[in-house]
Amino acid sequence: MVEITGDQQVQSDVLEGLATAVNHRRWFVELAIPYLGDHPIEVGSGLGDYALEWAPHFERFTATEADPDRLVLLKERLHGHASIDVRELLLPTEEKGNHSAAVSYNVLEHIEDHVGALRSMATLVRPGGRIVIIVPAFMFAMSPVDIATGHVRRYTKKSMRAAMTEAGLTIEKLHYANALGLIGYYMATSVFKLMPKEGPMVKFYDRFVLP
Repeated sequence: MVEITGDQQVQSDVLEGLATAVNHRRWFVELAIPYLGDHPIEVGSGLGDYALEWAPHFERFTATEADPDRLVLLKERLHGHASIDVRELLLPTEEKGNHSAAVSYNVLEHIEDHVGALRSMATLVRPGGRIVIIVPAFMFAMSPVDIATGHVRRYTKKSMRAAMTEAGLTIEKLHYANALGLIGYYMATSVFKLMPKEGPMVKFYDRFVLP
C-alpha cells in the first residue's frame, strides 16, 4: 500500500505561502519548458500554481495530485481551463501513459520508494520523453518544516544520480540551483524555526534573492 507522507494541512499552508513567490516560480517554470514537449504531465500539482504557468505553453497539460482533499481544490481552481486535465495520481504506480514529458517539483523527497516513483514517471512518458525534476538539496538543511511536510530525505547530486541510475533513467543534465535560496531557507527554518508563509520573509526572498 502506498501512503501519503506528512501533515497535509501543513503542506497546503506552505504551498499557499510560497504561492506569492511569483518571480521564483516563473524562473523555475522557464527552466523546464524546453524539455516538456506538447503534452506533459505534472506529478504532484499541489494547488496548481505551476500548472497555471505551464499550461498556456502547450496544446494539452495534465495536472495530478495524490492528496484527495487537495485534489478537490485543484479541480476547482483549474476548472474552465480547457487544455488542462486534472486527475489523481499516487506514485509508485503501474499505470502507463503517452505523455511527452513528466515534470515534478518538490515531490520526490516525500516518497519512500523514490526509485519506484522514478520508474513510474518513465512509464508515463512516450519513448524519448523527458523527466524534469526539482528536489531539495543537502541533508544539513533538513528542518522541522521538512519533517512536518513529510520529507523523508534531501538530495545531493550523488544521491540523485544513484536513484536515477537505479531506476534505469539516462541522465541528460543534473545540477544544483538557487544556492542563495538554500541558505535563506536554512536560516529561516533551522535557525529561526520559521514556517514559510505569505508575508515579509517570502516577499523579500522573492524580490531580492535570485535563483
